[in-house]
Amino acid sequence: MASPAAPRPSLIRPRASRNHSQLGAFSLASDNSASTASSLRRRDFVFVVNPSGANGRTGKQWTQLLPHLRTRLADNCNICERVTSGPSHAIDVTREAIKDGADAVIAVGGDGTLHEVVNGFFWKGSPVRPLDRGPDHLTALGLIPLGTGSDFARTFGWSNDPRQAIDRIVKGVKSKLDIGMMEGPNGDPHFFVNVADIHLSAKAGYFASMYKRFGNLCYVIGALRGFWGHNNRDMKIKVNGGEWRTVDKVTALCVGNAKYFGGGMKITPTADPFSGDLEVVILQNFKWYSFLLKLHRLYGGTHLVVKEVSSMRVQSIEVAEVVPNGDIFVQSDGEHFGFLPTKFSVLPGAVDFFC
Repeated sequence: MASPAAPRPSLIRPRASRNHSQLGAFSLASDNSASTASSLRRRDFVFVVNPSGANGRTGKQWTQLLPHLRTRLADNCNICERVTSGPSHAIDVTREAIKDGADAVIAVGGDGTLHEVVNGFFWKGSPVRPLDRGPDHLTALGLIPLGTGSDFARTFGWSNDPRQAIDRIVKGVKSKLDIGMMEGPNGDPHFFVNVADIHLSAKAGYFASMYKRFGNLCYVIGALRGFWGHNNRDMKIKVNGGEWRTVDKVTALCVGNAKYFGGGMKITPTADPFSGDLEVVILQNFKWYSFLLKLHRLYGGTHLVVKEVSSMRVQSIEVAEVVPNGDIFVQSDGEHFGFLPTKFSVLPGAVDFFC
């Protein structure tokens, strides 16, 4: 007679000694005795940490932050650490945590870590659900910006002080956060929480990733390198499932769920991640020198008055080349996604978010 199958191991470990808590392993922040145990179930919070972020500063700052985190949360929560080991690992960690019934998954790091964690909330276009908590259980999303900071956090006017981020999590105030979805030529869905963009800005982001050692200056270096050999291109767009129309000499097209990208550039200044729609900003016929002359407007969010810039609110937009060449870059939340054609849409109120 065959032996019964072993149960699937849980991402969220049962209570462990504080002496075994260390960076890179799951840990429980507190050993409460039976006399202090609450009749209410302790919440399971999983913190997803990218230790190599910001040239290794994220891991060091996280180690320094842990004692304060335990002081604030350990009485009511099981604090589980997961340290990522490479690209896309945070996606897998988040999916497993949600399946195991985590009450919250907190991204610790910059926009890249947050981007992966958000994608971990979905699988093949549908929300990931816990296996044994029932259909009404929802895992919340949180953010502790570390390292060089977070463009997403700027939308809310938050500082990069991680202790303030912990205060928000402790207070437990949540709102329904919109999530952007994009689909490339193969139709596979991908998700973004901040800004997705096309052509020059996406190409600049691709190059900027090679100069991270220069901090936020990497975005300016990436833009200048992106302009080398750049040609504005004619594109066609379809808004909210309507008719295709042509947009001439596009320099960049940005789809914002939130306001900032590129290290503080307020590219989609009226975007609101709780509004149920996306802001699309199109830059047309920019030359390299006009880009430099208008750079202060792009960072200040005052560029919508420039005649070469247009803006619209959409629930969905499809973007394609008029003459297909397959070489126009697309990125989401600063991560290279692929090339046109791409469809962008919004999932209103898709995730509970600590704010």
